[in-house]
Amino acid sequence: MFTVLFWRATAERALRTAAQVLAATLGLDTLGLVHADWGDGFSLAGGAAVLAVLTAVAASGGRGEGPGLTETVKGRT
Repeated sequence: MFTVLFWRATAERALRTAAQVLAATLGLDTLGLVHADWGDGFSLAGGAAVLAVLTAVAASGGRGEGPGLTETVKGRT
């Protein structure tokens, strides 16, 4: 958990999660299934990103190399 690779992988996961939530929120608004403006979408995306980071930290238990329960982060060569 205390490596640059862990935090890079965690940041990537949080950004990916935020983008997915924003796309889903605005897509559902476009389809008329929910009513959400850009502010609501960004609020939900930010909250999801924070939860993704907290999940990665909790899953690592302070001893894992990767942000997931079973993964390890490998540097790119």
